[in-house]
Amino acid sequence: MTSTTETSIPPVRNSGLALLVIAAAQLLIVMDGTIVTVGLPVIGAGLAIPEAHLSWVLTAYALSFGGLLLAGGRAGDLFGRRRLFRAGLVVFLLASLLGGVAPGGGVLIAARVLQGVGGALIAPAALSLLADTFPAGPARNRALGVYGAMGGLGAVAGLLLGGALTEYLGWRWIMFVNVPFALALLAGTLAVVPGTRERGRIDLPGALTATLALGSLVYAINRAGTDGLADPLTLASGAAGALLALAFVLVQRRVTAPMIPARVLADRGRVGANLVMLLMGGGQLATFYFLTLYMQSIKQYPPMLTGLAYLPFAIGIGLGSGLVGPRLQARASARATLVTGLAVAAAAMGWFSLLTPDQDAWVTLLPAQLVAGVGLGIGFVAATIGGVQGVAAQESGIASGLVNTSQQVGGALGLAILSGVAATATQQAGLLDRGAVTAGYTTGLLGAGAFYLAAALAAVLLISTRYSDRGRARP
Repeated sequence: MTSTTETSIPPVRNSGLALLVIAAAQLLIVMDGTIVTVGLPVIGAGLAIPEAHLSWVLTAYALSFGGLLLAGGRAGDLFGRRRLFRAGLVVFLLASLLGGVAPGGGVLIAARVLQGVGGALIAPAALSLLADTFPAGPARNRALGVYGAMGGLGAVAGLLLGGALTEYLGWRWIMFVNVPFALALLAGTLAVVPGTRERGRIDLPGALTATLALGSLVYAINRAGTDGLADPLTLASGAAGALLALAFVLVQRRVTAPMIPARVLADRGRVGANLVMLLMGGGQLATFYFLTLYMQSIKQYPPMLTGLAYLPFAIGIGLGSGLVGPRLQARASARATLVTGLAVAAAAMGWFSLLTPDQDAWVTLLPAQLVAGVGLGIGFVAATIGGVQGVAAQESGIASGLVNTSQQVGGALGLAILSGVAATATQQAGLLDRGAVTAGYTTGLLGAGAFYLAAALAAVLLISTRYSDRGRARP
């Protein structure tokens, strides 16, 4: 049920500008999760990073971002959302400058860790400020639609922008481009409401155990994808993550002001929305990974062309989140909307399985991306709304932190699992020629489709049809 605090939010004079700032911030932090992907070969050559360690340029961001999101959401609830939003932008700006001037791989990876810290402050504060700005109902759902679209569009925008910057200005501009972006957002925060605050103290034991647990698990998942499940450090990190997660649960039962109040997860639909987001995040990141490898390793596309080849994906996400998704939500339940989007995305993965080394891009690569984008655009918006709908205003920070954490951890999990599946499929195909490697990629893409189907099943089992996305009971 929607709280009294939510429904009594007064109108905000500059709500349109506030939404622009909040949505642009979401675009920035999601975009930086993928912006280095296309430029990784150039970065590795320029900074002499061994190929075995190059993936850390990607995973360092996911580790700190995913591991600190819950703590960032709680800090925003206690110390002020706009204050944490601004602090996150400053950290992100300074980290981007450091990455742009990095003399070696170690400094660049450290800068990516700091970018993740900034993102972990920005993301939950941004979604909570949106809830503070727009009252529950159609206005908030429209704003959440714009915000949710940035979650899907940002990943594709990072690939497009990363390819263009790498080819024409050099890979360092992948970092430098964030500086003017962050400065503009800092100026725009004048139009953002301060946001509500909750009295109390931050649950430091909970924050510490949650952050370390998520960080250890994400590290273990990513390392398993490169070094195998039997690797001693993989096993040790996974065991440490499991023990820390158990410690977090025990801490939450004992403290008077837990980081994740039980009532936040008491709603089965909210739990379902977060599970859907986790599975979607896993499928999406793996999809981008395999398509990028296919385009650069098999088709030999240069960085700029690789980025441009993702344009149908961006168009599809825009159509799904801005046109098709809202129309579905106006006529159907959240569950039906989610299942429709996920089914479309899974069908696109089946289409991708038809890729061959010499196939024309117009046969499968480009049209299947358009279809996948439409499905994911529908799904991301509906899952975002489900993750924060009905939560009390003073707890929206932790609810939004859970949504973002689910997507980040899901991305690491999905990529680790599916990259291993793809490697096994390549080995089973025989000689390591272009055909065998492509077979591995298409198997990984089918695996991403399985993630989307699992998300659809979770939506059917956990998300109720009692409430429409407009926040009122159905007849």
